[in-house]
Amino acid sequence: MPTPPENRELSPYTGWTRAHWEATADRLLLAVRPFASSRHGLIDLPGPRPSWSGARSDGLEGWARTFFLAALRVAGARGADPHGHLDRYAEGLAAGTAKPGTGDPGTGDPDSWPRTTDTRQAIVEAASVALGLRLTRPWLWDRLDDRTRAQVVDWLRPALGPSPVDNNWWLFGLTVAGFLQDAGAETDRAAATIDRSLARVEEWYLGDGWYSDGDNRAFDHYNAWALHLYPVLHAHLAGDRELLDRYGPRLRAHLDDYVHLFDASGAPLPYGRSLIYRFAAAAAPWLGTLTGHTPLTPGATRRLASGTVRYFLDRGATDPDGLLTLGWHGPYPPFVQEYSGPGSPYWASKGFLGLLLPADHPVWTDPEEPLPAERADTVRLFGPTGLLVQTTAADGLVRLHNHGSNHVHSADQGEDDPGYARHAYATRTGPTTGPAPADNHFALLTRDGRPTTRGAATPAGTGPGWAASRHTPYPGVRVLSATLVHGRAEVRAHLVLGAPEGTPVRQTGWATTPQGPHAQLHPVHGYPADREADELPTGETLQGPGSRTLTLHGVTSGPAALFVALASLTAEPAPVPVAALGDVRVVGHALHVTWRNGTTAGLDLAALVERV
Repeated sequence: MPTPPENRELSPYTGWTRAHWEATADRLLLAVRPFASSRHGLIDLPGPRPSWSGARSDGLEGWARTFFLAALRVAGARGADPHGHLDRYAEGLAAGTAKPGTGDPGTGDPDSWPRTTDTRQAIVEAASVALGLRLTRPWLWDRLDDRTRAQVVDWLRPALGPSPVDNNWWLFGLTVAGFLQDAGAETDRAAATIDRSLARVEEWYLGDGWYSDGDNRAFDHYNAWALHLYPVLHAHLAGDRELLDRYGPRLRAHLDDYVHLFDASGAPLPYGRSLIYRFAAAAAPWLGTLTGHTPLTPGATRRLASGTVRYFLDRGATDPDGLLTLGWHGPYPPFVQEYSGPGSPYWASKGFLGLLLPADHPVWTDPEEPLPAERADTVRLFGPTGLLVQTTAADGLVRLHNHGSNHVHSADQGEDDPGYARHAYATRTGPTTGPAPADNHFALLTRDGRPTTRGAATPAGTGPGWAASRHTPYPGVRVLSATLVHGRAEVRAHLVLGAPEGTPVRQTGWATTPQGPHAQLHPVHGYPADREADELPTGETLQGPGSRTLTLHGVTSGPAALFVALASLTAEPAPVPVAALGDVRVVGHALHVTWRNGTTAGLDLAALVERV
């Protein structure tokens, strides 16, 4: 398909217009057509392995997630469908629900979908099916015969039950219920499902626009592309003013933070799980504009969303056949969860939500405006999360310092999840995976030289320009960690409590590739003052091969040993040494910092120990 010409007058940052979004959606949809089953009920995309749900579930996933993209494309065009997307999906809908099968591709009709009662993943895909049907109702659902509509309702109905997974999955039942309620099917049961789902998720709302993804402290992109997306979009499509008045302001508050996670390059922060969903990160900003609950101007919204899609497409997110791959830029197996299969990356379809906004909306007609990371240096605490975000306008880099978010399973498995357990993340670095040394990690070293894991991090306090947390590397030993930031400078402090004297410790820095950016790590206290950081190879990260990280080593001295370092990550050319960015004085367990511009900061770690 021809690529529309760029418009740098309207879109000075990305060149993209609405025509680029429509063409990209069509290109992605046309690319999957050769992989459809005979009656288009499944889309079996190629990939290195199936998900843990099996090949037939993966075929449903390929169908459902691309159907949602087709629904956005056609609904955004007010029913115009020059490529005949909906006709193919209508045929597949009838075939998939005619004789529901099992997760085994060798049983049942070759086009049939697994039942939601047999395959849990089918509940996730039921939400995409229902949402697609809701968006295209005048052009698809209302034109189906009664038999097909009854089949679809029968297939969707079990998704109205309680969620089998106690996290954002409750919202899949909500989404199915919203469609069935609109369609006049199972209305009483659907209403009960909506109430039950929203009540469960309400228990995880912690304020300031942030939910925990279940009974844990998991704060990641699921806040935006699930926990806010589904309730707000349901309220909008239902015309439910009461619900929208409740959830809309929460979305606005979340976006006030979330927009600071996007690099000037368009990259969202690679943090958390399901990073293969890539530009699904643009969904919540679009939704804010769609519903009027956003702190962003229309031009800034489009700049963010277009920048994000371009970031990935320009870096090889699709293979030579035009298919989205299991990875970040290109394929990257270490960051693919076992629940993901070849069709999983098409959750990125959510990032096309902006197509629901008409062509004459200011989001398409206003000039693009810069992102927060491009306008000014920012240091920002994210409400109750323990996340501290640091951005610099000179290079548009985003860094996140994690002092309170965990993965739900990390503590149980006895190993760290690289998507959650690092002390810091950035839009242009790591994280490292596998046997490579963990980047941005403070560890005690065991007798055989193995580094301890971080495990669950418990928030220990926040304040202007700083955040702290504590963790237990092994029984009887605690580590209180704190990060103070200003500009591109970071002070990293760790107070080790209860470790035997002479215990070796290791602090690693940012994992950067030969292409940059430039990382710095300098000893301040506790590490040998006459020894600068060593450099360790860390292999391939999602940013590319050949990464390396700087490393400091020290040993504990007494029952309370303090280790302090200055760190920096920058894309500025020829940066000054990090030691010139701040003068750090240590008195007892208290830090006194004078930054390069003369402003000061202080933190008493002993006081934090007493507080926690």
